[in-house]
Amino acid sequence: PATPIIIGIIHFHNHLIFILIAIGVFVFWLLFRALILFISNPNPVKFTHSTALEITWTVVPAILLLFIAGPSFALLYSIDEVVQADITIKVIGHQWYWSYEYSDYILKSTGKGVRFDSYIISEDDLTLGGLRLLEVDHRVKLPINQHIKVLVTSSDVLHSWAVPSLGIKIDACPGRLNQVSLYLLRKGVFYGQCSEICGVNHGFIPIVVESVSRKEYD
Repeated sequence: PATPIIIGIIHFHNHLIFILIAIGVFVFWLLFRALILFISNPNPVKFTHSTALEITWTVVPAILLLFIAGPSFALLYSIDEVVQADITIKVIGHQWYWSYEYSDYILKSTGKGVRFDSYIISEDDLTLGGLRLLEVDHRVKLPINQHIKVLVTSSDVLHSWAVPSLGIKIDACPGRLNQVSLYLLRKGVFYGQCSEICGVNHGFIPIVVESVSRKEYD
């Protein structure tokens, strides 16, 4: 994990798994206990009604849902929180590559913003240590400890800009601008892929984000 978003998702996952294990153990114990009792006495006294039991099996699941809903809503609201961004980057999906625009800077030579395309590196051109189907010719370089606003759109069909280590998966829709906030906690290289089936070359549109220090970024 490299962002607060994915750290929160992992913590929520661990919280949820603990509750699921507790429920699973109890239910399987109950079934096993009922089976043993039935084997020992196939003709027990028939059970007809119990108000206390009905209240219990209604209230207990409701309380468990509250334990799940609290952290879930907190995580969802934190992910959707809009923060004043230090840097804005625009991501444009194409068949089958990504374009990136750094909206905060203007090149003196051209008078236009900083823009580049990011294509997959073919297997024949990989250098030693390169990851097959994941390396690109131009990585997205972003600084750590800065609030970053990522604007995502598409020029042709549906794409999805997804980087698991950053906890980001956002659709790129033609004619629509989606937004997500990003805050990198550490240096590193993080790989992702388009997670929307966007055509015959869907598997060849990777994403590489490299986080660097602010000085190196400048």
